[in-house]
Amino acid sequence: MKASAIDLFCGIGGLSYGLKKSGISVVMGVDLDDSCQYAFEKNVRGKFLPLDIAKLSGAEIKKKYWSDDQEIKILVGCAPCQPFSTHSNKNKNKNKKKTKKWRLLDEFQRIVKETNPDIVSMENVPNLANQKIFQKFVDFLKEKKYFVSYSYVYCPDYGIPQKRRRLVLLASKQGDIQLVPPTHSKENYVTLQQAIGSLPHVEAGKVCESDPLHRTQKLSEINLRRIEASKPNGTWLDWGEDLKLECHKRSTGNTYKAVYGRMSWNEPSSTITTQFYNYGTGRFGHPTQNRSLTLREAAILQTFPIDYKFYQDEKEIRVRNLSVHIGNAVPVDLGLIIGTSIQLHLKKHDSKRERSILV
Repeated sequence: MKASAIDLFCGIGGLSYGLKKSGISVVMGVDLDDSCQYAFEKNVRGKFLPLDIAKLSGAEIKKKYWSDDQEIKILVGCAPCQPFSTHSNKNKNKNKKKTKKWRLLDEFQRIVKETNPDIVSMENVPNLANQKIFQKFVDFLKEKKYFVSYSYVYCPDYGIPQKRRRLVLLASKQGDIQLVPPTHSKENYVTLQQAIGSLPHVEAGKVCESDPLHRTQKLSEINLRRIEASKPNGTWLDWGEDLKLECHKRSTGNTYKAVYGRMSWNEPSSTITTQFYNYGTGRFGHPTQNRSLTLREAAILQTFPIDYKFYQDEKEIRVRNLSVHIGNAVPVDLGLIIGTSIQLHLKKHDSKRERSILV
């Protein structure tokens, strides 16, 4: 049967494009950030709806996008993960349960209730599983007769070249549904060098002539000296005292070893965040070149294909803006894994139905 998906919090389409690669048609994506529209519609080919999902009704979805009763209806989404992240500043987020982002999972639940899809999938940070709001969502799905499973995914186990850890939930009304088994192990993880090692050399603050996305921010003079003194997988402890920040000299600063760090060629990259272009916010320094990651490198580490259309006009490229789009995306190949798991599930239960009819 034909499967049709709707992606809530779709961004520029990382999850949707992965589903598309698995053979699932994504008919619509919803995101509050209308600057994602071009990339989503150009690559995914579905309709982009620039809307707060709190204002989206299930009746509208069924009327405009899921009117065919013969389709397998799939609802997917990755609510903004900042409220659930272990990296959130505890002082700033002591009231995070009251934030709008925290309540987006409740809105996702509402739309499930109003649309009654056959399959539901959600991707988020692992820490979400420790929150009552997640267990409430799981209990809701079970009450609605969904078979529910969720897994903690380490992306290198599936050939994705970054040390990203995610929570993936799958739920189906047709029967048991599970994520496909890992395809890689530590012995054959895709390394940073395998992923981006063949790209042209580019200086900090410069743009590669053959690829407008192969660019990054310019480094200040002090940060240029810092990265020159940095070693792959080393820390700021490798620097001379004149290069260290005051916060590093305090005891509380000793726990933040990964900031201002260089990556290593011989292992997957650090988790790509919206700040990957900023050398000082994590281990985003290039292993051998004195700069942070470029937009192209981060896109590749997020497994976007080289021909993915991120912008309509080269003049629109802004490192900070595109880094938010790329860093917020679900890795395309993680979307493919989710889509493949759904397809295998549908095939399995379709075969069961056929055998039942024959009997």
